Amino acid sequence: MGNTYARAVHPDVTPGPDCVPTFDPLLGAPNRKERVMKATTEEMISAKLPLADRDYCADKLLKYRACRADVFPFLYKCHHEKHEYMTCEFEDYVLRMKEFERERRLLERQKRLDAAA
Repeated sequence: MGNTYARAVHPDVTPGPDCVPTFDPLLGAPNRKERVMKATTEEMISAKLPLADRDYCADKLLKYRACRADVFPFLYKCHHEKHEYMTCEFEDYVLRMKEFERERRLLERQKRLDAAA
């Protein structure tokens, strides 16, 4: 909310949509775990997943698509797989928002420390 305005007014402390993290991932969170892809690239290519769907929830999407193919036309039987996939997508979205906010706050902190020095 207001990200375009923030990038226009404070471009030095607002990370872009495609920026990579510039700070140590364990800074402030020593127990943090690295995220790993459960679906392999070969599986995603063979399933013809679009590039937009090749994220950390791709394994759940593959299970959901397989269920739909198996039980067609009774798609209501795949509600559990769909729920798992949608929950994974939501949690991934929340995690990306938290990462963006963390990066923004660390950039502001670094700017304050550089100004004080």
